[in-house]
Amino acid sequence: MSDPATLAVDVTDLGFSYGDNAVVNMERCQLDRGRSMAVIGPSGCGKTTFLHLLAGLIRPGSGSIRILGQDLAELRGAPLDRFRGRNIGLVFQRFHLLPALNVRENVLLAQRLAGGPVDAARVSTLLEQLDLLGLEQHKPSMLSQGQVQRVAIARALVHRPQLIMADEPTSALDDGHAEKALSLLQASAQTVGAALLVVTHDQRVRGRLDGEFEMQVPA
Repeated sequence: MSDPATLAVDVTDLGFSYGDNAVVNMERCQLDRGRSMAVIGPSGCGKTTFLHLLAGLIRPGSGSIRILGQDLAELRGAPLDRFRGRNIGLVFQRFHLLPALNVRENVLLAQRLAGGPVDAARVSTLLEQLDLLGLEQHKPSMLSQGQVQRVAIARALVHRPQLIMADEPTSALDDGHAEKALSLLQASAQTVGAALLVVTHDQRVRGRLDGEFEMQVPA
C-alpha cells in the first residue's frame, strides 16, 4: 500500500448506483503522484462514472474518495468547484467545449477557472503541439471531431493540474495525432509530477502507461 502523502488518488470501498442498478463497486484503487495508469474493462463497467466520481462531479453512494490528500466528502459547492478547477484536468468523452466560445477562449477558460494568471503563451504552445494553430478563432461547430478532441486535451492541460484524467482521449484521432496527444499528456504530467489516469480501450495507449486498473461490471 502506498504512503498516503504520495497518493493522487485513494479510493476505498467505493459504490455508486443509479436507482437499483449498481454501476461502480470497488474495494480499493490508488494512484501515486507522478505515475500513470490505464483504467480498462468491458463496456458498462462504470469507467466514465468512475472518472466523474473522482472529479467530484457526482457523489458516491458509499465509500471514500481522497484526491491529492483531500477528502472530497468534505467539499461542496464553490469550494469543490475551486478545488477541481485548480487541481484536476479532465478530458471528457463527449468533450463539452462551450459552443459560443472559440478554440482559444475554450482553452483560456480553464486557466480562469483555476484562479491563476492568464498565460496566453501557454495556450499557444499547447495549440501548436496539438496541430491546432490557425484554428484559434474557430468555434467548435467548425471543427472536425478529432480537432475538438485535441482542443479538449489542451484545455485539460493548460493550468498544469496535479491530476490529469482523460476519458478515451484518442478515440477520434489517427495514429499520428494519437501519438502526439498521448506524448503531450505524459510530458505534461511528468513536468509537474502529476498523476495521469486514462480510461481507454485503445491498444495504442495501454502499453505506454505505468500500470492498469481493471474494472468489472458489478454483479
